[in-house]
Formats: sequence, C-alpha cells, structure tokens
Amino acid sequence: MSGNKRTDAASRVIHASPETIYKAFLDREAVTIWRPPKGMQCYVFEFDPQQGGKFRMSFSYISQQHDVEGKTSAHEDIFHGYFKELIPNRQITEVVQFESDDPAYADEMTVTTNLEPLGEATRVTFTCSNVPNGIKPEDHQDGINSTLENLAAYAEPIAHISH
Repeated sequence: MSGNKRTDAASRVIHASPETIYKAFLDREAVTIWRPPKGMQCYVFEFDPQQGGKFRMSFSYISQQHDVEGKTSAHEDIFHGYFKELIPNRQITEVVQFESDDPAYADEMTVTTNLEPLGEATRVTFTCSNVPNGIKPEDHQDGINSTLENLAAYAEPIAHISH
C-alpha cells in the first residue's frame, strides 16, 4: 500500500431522473454499454448488484492503437470489487481493485457516485478516492468524463421514452 490519497472527481448534469440513472448502475447489460470509457468495451464476469455484492469485469481497448496502456495487460484493465453502499436513487459506493502485477495499481479505490435531483435532470458526481499512483490524473479525468458522457447518452433517451 502506498501513501497515495489522491481524489479525482467530475460531475455532469444528465437529463434523466435519479431513478433512471440508479437503475443503469444495477443493470448488468446497461453497465456494459455506458461504463467503459471511449475506445473501450466492457465484459462483465461477475455482477451481484446489492450492498456487499461483488463484481468483476474488464475494459479492453477496441483498437490495438491507443494512447494509454492498460493496467492488467497492454490492452486491458481487469478489476473486481464490491458494492459498499447502495442508497436507492441517491448514492452508489463501490470499492474497486485492479488486477495487475504492477504495485502502482495495487490500492483499493473507492468510487462514490452521488445523484442530486435537479427538476427533470440529475447532477451525477463521481468521486474516486485513494486513486492508485499508476493512474495519471489527466488520463483518469478523461476516463471519468468519458464515462459520464456515455451515461448521459444511455440514460437520456430512456428518460424521454418514459415521459
């Protein structure tokens, strides 16, 4: 364990209800669509969306040409963790650990997602604490913002259908 205590965060207003967004976190198929950053695809190996429930998945690059090297292998990030806390339609707290031989990725990272209702929309804030030293701040910020963009692209059409 390193002494790293870095926290990275980003937020975005998504034009969907907290309920719609919360459901997207607990739906295995939805996660494969919106969770991986741009240029990556997601495979879910284990997914138990309840408090204390475990998950294991990978993000792999679609192209062999990419700027950021994977954490598990050159082209892939495999990670596992568990749902530490689930507050319906308000907050999701996950503990994540990358599967890597590199000690720079060994720390458990806590990812807290807050859902703040704003009328017909929701402010979604991702806060990643105890970020492993191997993850460059600018790469992580790009990844978080890409995931928020994907979540908006996934949730907003659902919100429009349900109205």
